[in-house]
Amino acid sequence: MHLGALFIASHVLTSGSVRETARRFQLSPSTVSTAIHNLETELAMTLTERASGELATLIASGRVLEGLKPIMAAIAELGQWAGHDAAAAESDEAWASRIPVKIVTMERFLEVADQGSINRAARRLRLGQPQLSLQLANLEKFLRHRLFERQAQGSVLTEEGRRAYQIFMAISQAWNDLKSSADERYRRTARSLRIGSIIPTGSESWVARCLGSLVSEWNMRRNNNAISLVSMTADDLREALKSGRIDVAILDSVFGLESFRHRELLQTEMVVIAPPDSTGSSVADLVAGHPICMPSPRTGLGHAAMAFSYERAPDRRLRGQDITAADSLPVIVDLVANHGYVSFLGRVSAMPIADKVRIVDLDEHLPMSYHVAFNHRKAAADACTMIIEAAARITSKPQPWLKPRRS
Repeated sequence: MHLGALFIASHVLTSGSVRETARRFQLSPSTVSTAIHNLETELAMTLTERASGELATLIASGRVLEGLKPIMAAIAELGQWAGHDAAAAESDEAWASRIPVKIVTMERFLEVADQGSINRAARRLRLGQPQLSLQLANLEKFLRHRLFERQAQGSVLTEEGRRAYQIFMAISQAWNDLKSSADERYRRTARSLRIGSIIPTGSESWVARCLGSLVSEWNMRRNNNAISLVSMTADDLREALKSGRIDVAILDSVFGLESFRHRELLQTEMVVIAPPDSTGSSVADLVAGHPICMPSPRTGLGHAAMAFSYERAPDRRLRGQDITAADSLPVIVDLVANHGYVSFLGRVSAMPIADKVRIVDLDEHLPMSYHVAFNHRKAAADACTMIIEAAARITSKPQPWLKPRRS
């Protein structure tokens, strides 16, 4: 969290209004909403909700506001020290709402001060010394004060550095007090293993069958962790995994999830689904003659399909104007089956709906892979292994549209 975001979130909880806070600090409503959302994520609790279009603060927000008081006092002291009296005028409050200093940066400053050496602090923090030095230099630049005297034997706090130490220590202690409650809530819910998947086409789909097999086998083994399942769009799955709302994600691309462990689940290939009464014999004919609805370009399938469709119909009439993105397979299937659209899917997702649409092969093989991505929890890794085993069992039967994962 940035100090500015904490300042914004505190004002939202006090005023009960995103728009009023945005006007007061000359920010966009989306920036203010993001600040309160990030605070809720960090503390693992819901602080606000919308009722009839109005923002309502919940009971928990009062306890959080009380915990934020020492941080707000420290921000005011920081503003006075840096030449901005945050309590004097609205313009200075706007400055406080834009403080870019992260709490983690302050804690790294405190570590350097305690160790008396950037090198020793970098080793303890498992950071590169140049990276840590740059963060401290940026902090000094923002505060307009020199915080350390670099000496042969290490780094010694200046007089300004000692004042910064007091301010940052107050913020760090107050923040850790708030976070400790969130950590306790997380420990109480950690026994639940949360698994998210792309939305299946129906109960007969391979995703649903994999998850059904997982739940049955998981419960027979009497695992300590209960399982909860949720289906989302691929884009939402990425965000949920990053925020910690789910532990395992089944999706068609691991783009943007480099920091998570992931394994290939199975391979298939892209096909076109067209209206049952369509007559186009080639992909180019179908793309040129029908409006298109496909998964969002934010997904691996959607990105590949968009590029492929443009390549096959460069002179397409109304280019782009009748292309609709929908991260809902039931909507895509309905548009194709009943409203004259064409779309692109993996063969594994298209075959269960072969009675509703016409499946057309591409003129070239375009492989697709599905993956499972998961976090550091052992239970998540165990579930991942069981999902892959279930997929292997499902694909072991002679089904030409499915290609099992590579070993």
